[in-house]
Amino acid sequence: MKKNNVIKVVVVTMILALLAGCGAKEGSDSIKIGGSGPLTGDAAVYGIDVMNAAQLAVDEINAKEGKEYFAFKMEDDAADPEKSPIAYSTLMDWGMQVSIYTVTSGAGLAVAEDYNNDRIFALTPSGSNTGLIYNGKVNYDNAFQVCFTDPNQGRASADYIAEHKLASKVAVIYRSDDDYSKSIYATFVEEAAKVGLEVVSETSFLKDDADYSAQLLEAEKNGAELVFLPIYYQPASVILTQANNSGYAPIFFGVDGMDGILGLDGFKAELAEGVYLLTPFAADATDDATVHFVTAFKEAYGTVPTQFAADAYDAVYAIYQACKAGNVTPDMAAADICDIMIDQFTTMEYPGLTGTSRWAVNGEVNKSPKAVIINNGVYVAAE
Repeated sequence: MKKNNVIKVVVVTMILALLAGCGAKEGSDSIKIGGSGPLTGDAAVYGIDVMNAAQLAVDEINAKEGKEYFAFKMEDDAADPEKSPIAYSTLMDWGMQVSIYTVTSGAGLAVAEDYNNDRIFALTPSGSNTGLIYNGKVNYDNAFQVCFTDPNQGRASADYIAEHKLASKVAVIYRSDDDYSKSIYATFVEEAAKVGLEVVSETSFLKDDADYSAQLLEAEKNGAELVFLPIYYQPASVILTQANNSGYAPIFFGVDGMDGILGLDGFKAELAEGVYLLTPFAADATDDATVHFVTAFKEAYGTVPTQFAADAYDAVYAIYQACKAGNVTPDMAAADICDIMIDQFTTMEYPGLTGTSRWAVNGEVNKSPKAVIINNGVYVAAE
């Protein structure tokens, strides 16, 4: 071989070695879990709680395994469907093999097809829109939910109100330009009719609205004893404030989007006294698993975990259970891991913080909801 050719071979070999080193990304000996959510912006309370709880679970699992079994990376999508594809691309460049998907539904809908096409197993803690797991006639077989779907929240809320005789006349205030709110509202009204609740007022608002006095007046005028709020905590905080200012004091009943209201800057927590939330998690529960989680979360982050945190913690541990049962290893391709995870999730039972979960082939979770009530500024079990 000529001297020049020898030099070329040596140079090429060195370049290939350097490239291989660059390709050995962070956590190359670990199974890489990615996810995105709002770490900034109005919904950051959700994303930060999910990120922190997922990291807590990853840290516990790695300590148990005595090695970095999981590597975890969370990208900020600001709950924006225009930003979630960027977050997704960043995670794919990192080498994501399995995912906790997106925190919010809107951001997830923008990347649902990407996750499916790239065969990344995706388990969302809190994205409740059914479009994340199936869309029309298309079933995203790679996508599953830890939280209840929007329709199930509506039905379960109506059932709970009727079974516990909280009220007979009910008003609904929902956001008409939000799929999450509309979906819960629709199934709530349908189920209310079946279980004997009289819906005496159905009013709506838009994203940028700031005055809900007309909706509250309509509910009061029609004798609503309970106001159902299938909305997020920001507008709910204003509704509670305006109801207090007007002297209207019905029972207020919310869903998972209202979790986080107590931590909202500028909101007087006493205005939420007596508010019900339908949730699969109560931080004051005394079982060993909940006590451990709440204690560890408070020690690590200084706050009481929300339902979103509990769902994220469960998401990581459910993935862990499936990985162990399916003998998943870090060197596997994401598509192969996806096939294993689908098989595991459609056959396994996971006993978690938020209830014992089983999954249907369409990705919907089956577990029992609980209700909490805000009492002295904290969530306590309603029963």
